[in-house]
Amino acid sequence: MTTRLGAVVLALAGLSAGQGKQTFTGVITDGECPTADHSQMRMGPTDAECVTACIADHGASYVLYDGKDVYALSDQKTPERFAARKVTITGSLDAKRTTIQVDSMSAAR
Repeated sequence: MTTRLGAVVLALAGLSAGQGKQTFTGVITDGECPTADHSQMRMGPTDAECVTACIADHGASYVLYDGKDVYALSDQKTPERFAARKVTITGSLDAKRTTIQVDSMSAAR
């Protein structure tokens, strides 16, 4: 019985530790417009300018929206050049905080 309980505890610990490297694809947006719909804020003539303005003027953070879920990003410098563009990110997901620990980011093909 003790061995079985120990195995269950180890399995649960492994699941909560994270799932290792994953690939995520979505649009770089900001926490003010997390689903990449900038029609309400419209902080500039383009979506990219709205993202940049929300970051600079409202203290928002860059996020990734994959069409369904919104993920916070550990890297807040690299996304600047991808504002409102589709990207592919490689990193580890912290599911509790819905945050991607970013290892790399590039324009999606």
